[in-house]
Amino acid sequence: MQVDVLVRQTAEADLPAITAIYGQAVSAGAGSLELVAPDVTEMTRRWRKRVGKGLPHLVAARGDAVVGYAYISRHRTSEAYRFLVEDSIFVAPDAQGTGVGRALLPALIQLCEGLAYRQMIAMIADANAASVRLHEHFGFRQVGLLQGSAFKHGQWIDTLLMQRALGEGDASSPL
Repeated sequence: MQVDVLVRQTAEADLPAITAIYGQAVSAGAGSLELVAPDVTEMTRRWRKRVGKGLPHLVAARGDAVVGYAYISRHRTSEAYRFLVEDSIFVAPDAQGTGVGRALLPALIQLCEGLAYRQMIAMIADANAASVRLHEHFGFRQVGLLQGSAFKHGQWIDTLLMQRALGEGDASSPL
């Protein structure tokens, strides 16, 4: 496993590479459940919205090349869910299996604990084995399965739900 990546905050200049990585995930399977890959203008809008809310958005770079990215989003808009976040991680096809996810996920976890979030979830389409192993390695556990929850590429896809406590989790009041 190769782990020579630098994890850093996403910059606007990274968005063309991020758009390409995400486009591959949209077209080549169930890494994303979108049906049409968004263009760089839409990806820029999404990035600005996330970082404008103070949510972490990171890239993994090898030299000058962005080889993966990860971000946090709110799982639900209800204020009662304000301590729960959902992670998303995408790795360039030629960098998969080289430790990029293992560099990005703990960085996200650490940032979220510093922001006082208490729970993190991952929704993994088609029970992607590599994504499941990655999340299990960092303390996530399987908590549910949404059967036939998406329809893409002519087939029904299940979504696996995994969860991990952040900091004290639900052992104490966050307020």
